[in-house]
Amino acid sequence: MPHLDAAHNLARWLTRNDADAADMVQEAAMRALSFFEGFRGGDARAWLLRIVRNTCYTWLRQNRAELMAPLDESAPDRAGADPERSTIARADRQALQQAIEELPVEFRETLVLREIEGLAYKEIAHVAGVPIGTVMSRLARARSLLRARLASPEAAS
Repeated sequence: MPHLDAAHNLARWLTRNDADAADMVQEAAMRALSFFEGFRGGDARAWLLRIVRNTCYTWLRQNRAELMAPLDESAPDRAGADPERSTIARADRQALQQAIEELPVEFRETLVLREIEGLAYKEIAHVAGVPIGTVMSRLARARSLLRARLASPEAAS
C-alpha cells in the first residue's frame, strides 16, 4: 500500500513508540483489507489514516500509552560538519519533538496530519471525523501551545 509510511508516521506520533506504531499499522491494515468492500472511492490515504487513527485511539484508551517514554532521537543530523551548529540543531529538534509529544493527543494528531503529512483541512476532518472548523481550531490551538512551550524556559532544558 502506498500510504503505509504516512500511516506509520501518524501511529508513531500517537503511540510515541516504534514497536507499538508498527503493531497499530498492521492492525489498521488488516481492518482496511477486511472492510475494503465498503470503501466507496475518494481519498484512500485519508481513509487509511482514519482507520489508523481509530485503531490507535482504541489501543491508547485500553493501554494508556500516553504515559510512554518519548521517541528515540534517530533523525539524521542536517546541520553540517560544524559541531556547534550540529549541537544546536540537535537540541532544537529535541525541544520541538518534546513539545509536540507534550501536546494533548487531539492537537498532536491534527498538527502531525497537517504539518508533517501535509493533509488538507478537509482530509484531516475526514480522518478525525470532526468538522473542518474543529480542525482549524485544533490546529490553531496546537500551534499556540507549541509556541508557548518552545518559548518557555522549561522547554529549553
